[in-house]
Amino acid sequence: MKNMKLRKLILIAVLGSISTVLMQFNFPLPALPGFLKFDFSEVPAVVAIMTMGPVAGIGVELLKNIMYWFLSGSPTGVPVGEIANFATGVMFIMPIYWIYMKYRSTKGLAAGLIAGTTAMAIGMSVLNYFVFFPMYTYFLGMPAVTGDALYKMVILGILPFNLIKGVILLAISLMLYRSMEKWILQQQKKLLV
Repeated sequence: MKNMKLRKLILIAVLGSISTVLMQFNFPLPALPGFLKFDFSEVPAVVAIMTMGPVAGIGVELLKNIMYWFLSGSPTGVPVGEIANFATGVMFIMPIYWIYMKYRSTKGLAAGLIAGTTAMAIGMSVLNYFVFFPMYTYFLGMPAVTGDALYKMVILGILPFNLIKGVILLAISLMLYRSMEKWILQQQKKLLV
């Protein structure tokens, strides 16, 4: 039992480290606001939830954002972007877990990824509107975005960005699952309690 717990902790640390490295290679998507950066750091968290469960997936997301914040350093000491990224990741992976675990198939994973993309796109639109944009203004001194400009930023920036991000992550996760399905199923038997 202790060996399984240790193995899980090591796998969470490894996947969190991989996520941190992947997060370093972020880039903006054309025609969307430049502050929105795309990266592939959610993929290790998807692997974690499929093999070890939701706590592991959330652990990978948390570790990734703490390490990224530590490595990049925030001038104000307030990790607003990292908190937003953590919320994004959790909103994305939790529906994947619930649906995938019910069906444990490629179709179940695809349905979970679609649900995760939808939850992430809608959830982050709402959170950015009410929470994160005000946090950027308050903690980081960025100019306040209000009224129609805020609405347009959310509808024409945040929402399409997260939909595009979700579709790309869906494609990558499905390709990865097809190539690693046997290993994932073996790990579930060993680690998913």
